[in-house]
Amino acid sequence: MGKKLYVGNLSYDVDNNALQELFTPHGTVESAQIITDRDTGRSKGFGFVEMSSDTEAQAAIAALNGQQHGGRALTVNEAKPREERPRGNFGGGGGGGGGRGRY
Repeated sequence: MGKKLYVGNLSYDVDNNALQELFTPHGTVESAQIITDRDTGRSKGFGFVEMSSDTEAQAAIAALNGQQHGGRALTVNEAKPREERPRGNFGGGGGGGGGRGRY
């Protein structure tokens, strides 16, 4: 299984294809995805790339982290596992109210 990389500080005009092309010289790119705003569809300025091996992932990090691309210094590192976020507007627990008697 490949290594998933976080790529930050991307120019907003970089798309999935451009992201893949940026990493291809460093190994086989399994997938490349720019994260976009759910409502506008506009890039959020970061994405994820999955390389086919740990060696290729480390080579891409060494070659691209801190390099200028589109006038910005890229941030490239291993992606952290996605954290589970609670659903709803109230964070953790939930519920509330109910069962209050008169005093």
